[in-house]
Amino acid sequence: MGTTHRTLHNRVLAVLGPAIAAGEYACGHTFTLSGLEEGFGVSRTVAREAVRVLESMGLVISRPRTGIRVRPQRDWSVFDPQLIRWRLAGDARMDQLRSLNELRAAVEPGAAALAAERGPADERAQLVVLAEQMTLTGRAGRLDTFMDLDVTFHRRILELSGNEMLAGLSDVVTEVLVGRTSYDLMPHQPRPEALRLHTAVAQAIRDGLPDVAEAAMRAIVTEVADALKDTHPSQG
Repeated sequence: MGTTHRTLHNRVLAVLGPAIAAGEYACGHTFTLSGLEEGFGVSRTVAREAVRVLESMGLVISRPRTGIRVRPQRDWSVFDPQLIRWRLAGDARMDQLRSLNELRAAVEPGAAALAAERGPADERAQLVVLAEQMTLTGRAGRLDTFMDLDVTFHRRILELSGNEMLAGLSDVVTEVLVGRTSYDLMPHQPRPEALRLHTAVAQAIRDGLPDVAEAAMRAIVTEVADALKDTHPSQG
């Protein structure tokens, strides 16, 4: 696919994807390829390729003679990182963040326990170094660097669990971490309790203490849930 072709394809997706994800087109709403061609000023090939991407996410279904129909939300590929980003960009951002954090609460404490049991000693020790770097950058208010370290920290724990299914959720967990920073839902400096808990998780995993690692990680996701409620108490 050429650069111009790809740009046009992405332009269609950048408008249509977030609109469907935000509910601007209700379940059952029907598009046509000719309508997309005309509305976006693109070729039939570009329109068709954009629809294929939306189909791969479960947002629409395309059938001959019946057009391109928006599918019910229960059919969406809700773990798709692009779909998560689109949903975070819409008015239901807090609902999406809450769903993501509830997933984290169900997954990450157990992953931390497994990492303490299964992770190679040198890699477990490296988590403590990451936690120390997070504390330094967090106290300095360097949120972009802190976010990068935080993403690496949580991804490594999922990977160290030794469970490929848990590791496969790394991109999903990343989206809630990035989303809070991208939409100014993080304090200017991470809360001292959050920094302390990351250090506690890292030390427990390094020391091979699964119960302690699990409890500390559960406290982290609970702290995030509380922070989201404080940001939008009416939605908590």
